[in-house]
Amino acid sequence: MNIAYTLVQGAYIVAGLLFILALSGLSKHDTARMGNRYGIAGMAIALVITILAATVGLEYGGMPVGTETGWRGVVFILPAMVLGALIGVTVARRVEMTQMPELIAMLHSFVGLAAVLVGWNSSYETAVDYPKVHDVEVFVGVFIGAVTLTGSIVAYLKLSAKMKSAPLMLPAHNLVNLGIIIAFVVMTVTYVAIPLEKEFLRQSLLGVMTLLALFLGWHLVASIGGGDMPVVVSMLNSYSGWAAAAAGFLLNNDLLIITGALVGSSGAYLSYIMCRAMNRSFVSVIAGGFGVEGGTVASDTDYGEHREITAEGAAALLTDAQSVVITPGYGMATAQAQYAVADLTRKLRDKGVNVRFGIHPVAGRLPGHMNVLLAEAKVPYDIVLEMDEINDDLPDTDVVLVIGANDTVNPAAIDEPGSPIAGMPVLHVWDAHDVIVFKRSMATGYAGVQNPLFFKENTQMLFGDAKAGVEDILKAL
Repeated sequence: MNIAYTLVQGAYIVAGLLFILALSGLSKHDTARMGNRYGIAGMAIALVITILAATVGLEYGGMPVGTETGWRGVVFILPAMVLGALIGVTVARRVEMTQMPELIAMLHSFVGLAAVLVGWNSSYETAVDYPKVHDVEVFVGVFIGAVTLTGSIVAYLKLSAKMKSAPLMLPAHNLVNLGIIIAFVVMTVTYVAIPLEKEFLRQSLLGVMTLLALFLGWHLVASIGGGDMPVVVSMLNSYSGWAAAAAGFLLNNDLLIITGALVGSSGAYLSYIMCRAMNRSFVSVIAGGFGVEGGTVASDTDYGEHREITAEGAAALLTDAQSVVITPGYGMATAQAQYAVADLTRKLRDKGVNVRFGIHPVAGRLPGHMNVLLAEAKVPYDIVLEMDEINDDLPDTDVVLVIGANDTVNPAAIDEPGSPIAGMPVLHVWDAHDVIVFKRSMATGYAGVQNPLFFKENTQMLFGDAKAGVEDILKAL
């Protein structure tokens, strides 16, 4: 075997192992930073060795590709990489943490677009070892990429409030989705059967399938309600992985196949975990609400009057408390209140108060959103607990501070079977002795559901900016 080819494969194996170590590291707070470094190192190796293999005479797959054409190609590759790096660094520096969910959704769309372009380019290749297998790879790659492209764009629009978060329910939408899947299978078989000489017919069929896949991606995500959008982001992450793997098969790149499979499988598993945490059907969510012919409606029940509290009153309750639980949500991210919350936590702990955090699996609009914010503010990992770990302790808690959370602390998920969030496990904050809710107004949450918690006798509302509210409490303490 050629030494250069062995070098390429060896580098790809090292990069693949670094990606696996990255996933392992990112699974825990205290190893996440190192996991990130592993991922960066793996991607750097992948980029460098791939460019070298294509430009300086290394062999890949037994075929010499480092020719004069390869050197001319690098003239276009390197400027594109520099431009992409500049755009990436600029966006990363400017984007707020609250905008991360929609940014990630948009990045997924780029992966989908790349898979579509690679698939179409590969469809014109004729000198392949296994033409029938290649045809299947082209069709599947373009299909997955197109679904990822438009699905991610819709997710971005919903997360950025540029599109209504309510689920779109077209007539017989389940049959529409199922019909497109069946049509895709039939067209794949037909595409493989059409002789290479009939290029116009083959490309026309591929074009029709691409349009159907683009519509399917849009329809799948548009049919999912805002309350399930964190799962959708994770699901699209999985889709983008499979799209990358499909592109790897078309480009005969083993590392791209490995990386895509890692992203696809880990994203699918994360989506499954989140669906279990939300009491949602995994198949239903990934199929765009398959099996749900009609949407539920929010209750218009009159829950009575809410009660308000001042920062001084909240400080008095906290001064007398022995145990405090803080449940953050997207509002904390919007107000950038994590640093003030961390200061409040330190001050209360210095006074001997047992302070802990209760994190719902879908708090925020991105898996792990709240955990990242709290880690950024240097909140100790050991006092940040998951919903299942904290719920049983809430009846013995003196004060719960609900900072910017809404749907994840909504008792309607338990008490109202007709609610859009019915059946979703929530933090039982109302079981505590006192509840203080930091909120800008009485508006509903992202799922568009009123929260009976706000009207309970042991709940008091502290209106205004969450960061300012916490800072006022700190001054009063």
